[in-house]
This record gives sequence, structure tokens and C-alpha cells, in this order.
Amino acid sequence: MSENGQDALRSFIKDLYASYGDPERFDAHLDPGITIWESDQTDMLVGVEALDGLRGGRNGETPAPPTVRPVPRGFVVDVYGDTGVVRYDLGVEQLTGEPTGDLFRVTDVLRSSDGHWRIVHHHAEQVAP
Repeated sequence: MSENGQDALRSFIKDLYASYGDPERFDAHLDPGITIWESDQTDMLVGVEALDGLRGGRNGETPAPPTVRPVPRGFVVDVYGDTGVVRYDLGVEQLTGEPTGDLFRVTDVLRSSDGHWRIVHHHAEQVAP
């Protein structure tokens, strides 16, 4: 397991969440056929289009600019050739830096193709406060 590969995936996940609120930049981190498990959804989402439905579907409106930012921490990273598995806690902060108390446990499976990592499976489970 390469330390450089682990560092690359930590940076990749940090960049993913740094692009929160910018769907085009955020989606560049995702495989078009991504599968997604979210704790507030009863079914698995398949594809970026399903994610678009979730973004607008939670409130039934066009998403407003974010008032919070997700903060990944506590990484456990494994790299197996062109496949990576990243587990981490995802906290949520106000833009001022004050924690909201929301916390998610996340596992992402990534594949590298043509030198670019993309998330092929995302699993996020909200931890009860």
C-alpha cells in the first residue's frame, strides 16, 4: 500500500468537500454510474442524475447556496492498485466554523482510470446526536 496513494485519496476527498455547493466541480469527483446509500433515503441511488434529484428533492426547490460546510476527518485509507477505499467521519460546520452537531460515517470506494480517481460507491450514515 502506497503512502502517496493514501495521501492522494485524502486530498481527493478534501477537495470533494471543498467543492460543496458547486455541483459541476463536485460531480467531477464522481463516476457517472455512482451508487449511493444515504441514511435518509430508502433506496439506493444510481447515477449522478439520481443525485441531482436528491439535491433538489429534499426541499422540492432549487438548492440555495450552502450555509454550512462538510469537514472530513479521521481518515482510514487503503489503496489496491486502481481501487481505493476511504473511510472517514464527516462533520458539518457553519461557515463561521462553529460545529452544527451533525456527524456522518462515510465509506467511499474509488477507481482510478486514465490517472483520475472517481468515486464509484458512496455510503453515508448519519450518527445520532
